[in-house]
Amino acid sequence: MSCEDVLNSTGWKVKRKTLEGGVRPCSLGWGSTSSGSTCIIGNIYPSDGGVYWCESVDGKQSNGVNITITDRTVILESPALPVSEGAAVTLYCKAETRSPDHVFNFYKDGRPIGSSSTGQMTIHSVSKSDEGLYMCSVSGGEESRASWLAVEASSSSRTASCSVSVLKIMFHLLVGTPYLLSTILLGLIYRDRRRAAQTVAKRRGSNDVIMDIVV
Repeated sequence: MSCEDVLNSTGWKVKRKTLEGGVRPCSLGWGSTSSGSTCIIGNIYPSDGGVYWCESVDGKQSNGVNITITDRTVILESPALPVSEGAAVTLYCKAETRSPDHVFNFYKDGRPIGSSSTGQMTIHSVSKSDEGLYMCSVSGGEESRASWLAVEASSSSRTASCSVSVLKIMFHLLVGTPYLLSTILLGLIYRDRRRAAQTVAKRRGSNDVIMDIVV
């Protein structure tokens, strides 16, 4: 595995996160580096399965790649990189020994979601709810290892989300502005009336003093 950056080819390292080893950079107990941005695993095992990514010295990260390593006779092939919402995704269930009587069963998060005689299952328009842990099995055979399918928001979804946020802000402004203006107006009226009442009270107090002097 290698990290490539057009602007800066150095300063990147391969890292991974596994269930057994946590987060570790290459050459720290699991791989060797032929150069700073290249990592080589000589012999892979199921425990090497996990999420791999590239990380720069200043903390920038690439997209994570899900890699599943199996020692089983049934394999589930699914996208390693995140797929965009609305895209079509096909999962492939493959058995080491193929038989025309095979029925391939698919599962998501431990629950059955369908079966196929061809070993293929297509999600025609994926959404965020389709994100999860997938696996398959062959009738009369064993199960594959689980593989994580990641779904990310498409650019149109992000634009729609931003538009909805702007509309919400405009709605609150339209609803709240009249209330705010009326509150300010009432405050000004109350202030003016209070000042007028204080002025009248002062005048009355002055007249009372003059009358006392004249009398």
